[in-house]
Amino acid sequence: MLCTLLLAAGPVAAHSGGLNSEGCHTNRSTGEYHCHRGPARSAAPAPPAAQRFVPANAAPAGAAAGTRPFANCDAARAAGAAPVRRGDPGYGAHLDRDNDGVGCEPYRGR
Repeated sequence: MLCTLLLAAGPVAAHSGGLNSEGCHTNRSTGEYHCHRGPARSAAPAPPAAQRFVPANAAPAGAAAGTRPFANCDAARAAGAAPVRRGDPGYGAHLDRDNDGVGCEPYRGR
């Protein structure tokens, strides 16, 4: 077992360090550039390529620009547009009971 440890430690002791962030360095005697470990991995994974970002002011699904207000909140929910904000296509004052600019809000009991 001692021989195994000594053999395993051999390649590690061959270099005095001096590796860059990618785990590579240049051999001073030969000028050869080589690596000992793979590149460092970032802490946060990259977002999936298929992820699609939608601007906050984009028209909700089922509502086209210049459309009339939804008849009621059931219609807005069925179109996937609820909650409807003031200025969004499909917004109407009759959908906003508390006049806070957001119609068809989910009920949050007190």
